[in-house]
This record gives sequence, C-alpha cells and structure tokens, in this order.
Amino acid sequence: MKKIGIIGSGNVGQALAKGFIEHGYEVKVASRNAEKRKELETLFGGKLKTDSPENTAKFGELIVFAVKGNQAMQALKELGLENLDGKTVIDTTNPISNAMPVNGVLQYDSSINRSLMEDLQIQAPKANFVKAFSCVGAGSMVNPSFESKPTMFICGNSSDAKKEVTEVLDKFGWETEDMGTVEAARAIEPLAILWCIPGFTKNRWTHAFKLLK
Repeated sequence: MKKIGIIGSGNVGQALAKGFIEHGYEVKVASRNAEKRKELETLFGGKLKTDSPENTAKFGELIVFAVKGNQAMQALKELGLENLDGKTVIDTTNPISNAMPVNGVLQYDSSINRSLMEDLQIQAPKANFVKAFSCVGAGSMVNPSFESKPTMFICGNSSDAKKEVTEVLDKFGWETEDMGTVEAARAIEPLAILWCIPGFTKNRWTHAFKLLK
C-alpha cells in the first residue's frame, strides 16, 4: 500500500487522514506550524506522522492536496514540484473567493470556462491530478451514510491515476463517475456551490450527490 502524503491539516485533510489510517495506510499530514503538528499527532494518538509541506510531498507516494483554493497555487510551489513528478495527486480544492456568499451562493475566483485544477496541472505538469472529494462535506468523505451509495465525480488526464483514486473511493464507500479529462473540473468544482446552498440557507450540511442511470 502506498504511503499517503496529505497537504493541508484542516477538516478535509484530517477526515481523509482518518480514512486512510482506518484502511491501513501509512499517513503523513503537512503543516507549516510546529504546534499544529504536535496537536495533530496527539489528536490521532500517535497513528499519524506530521512534517513540513515539502517533506510530506517527498514522503507521499499518493498525495492528497487539501488546501484552501485561494492558497492552492502558492501552496503547490512550496511543495517542490519535482516531489510530485509521476505521482497521483487527489485534488480536493475549489476556487472559493474570500467574498461573502450571496443568499447562500458561494463566490468563486475562477470563471465558468476555467477551473483551478487546470491551473494546478499546468503548474505541475509531471504530476497526475485527479479531482475528488470537492463536492461533499468532510463528515461524509469516508463511509458516507445515506439511503444509497453516493456518487463521487472525478476527472483527470491520467487513466492510471483515476484508477488508483477509484480504488480509494471504493474503500471509502463511494461509487465513482469518471467525467473525463482535466477540463471536466470546470463542471465538478461548481458542484461545491450547489452543495453549500442548503447549508448556508437551511443549516443542512449532511448530504451528497447521486447520479441516476
């Protein structure tokens, strides 16, 4: 089983770290803050390693990129792009603006014809980005509990990388729908806007999407 390097120590990074650990993976989570690293190691009872972002990127054979969208480009540079060469990078990010939602609708920094994932892939051309976990809350990312198995929409340019991510999603309790190449992130990233509307307007945050066939 590949070693997992998680870039980002927030709710998403922690939820996915817990899932990988439950399934027997060796996991390291990145944080720039030494106190935060100690806090995480204590929280996970010694089952989790922590390190700097660059060292975590070196460690991980499979990378989870779980940082704020408006910090993603800079955070990617700090990893040392050569440390991502040939690796699958699960991209959970969305280009959420710092501006306040409008009647529950998030504002994005991207346009409808451009995704954050496309920019990340251009910046790290030798990495194999796969969009996943970007349109559901952290509490439902692993072992989601619904009437039926929810759908995770993914995309990316590498078939092998998408196969690897699909295997993870199978373990975590999802059905996977491959939407194609990196350009499909233009459709997947805005799903987070739709997902958040019931949360902001009705305080409902426990739901997921399902593709009916």
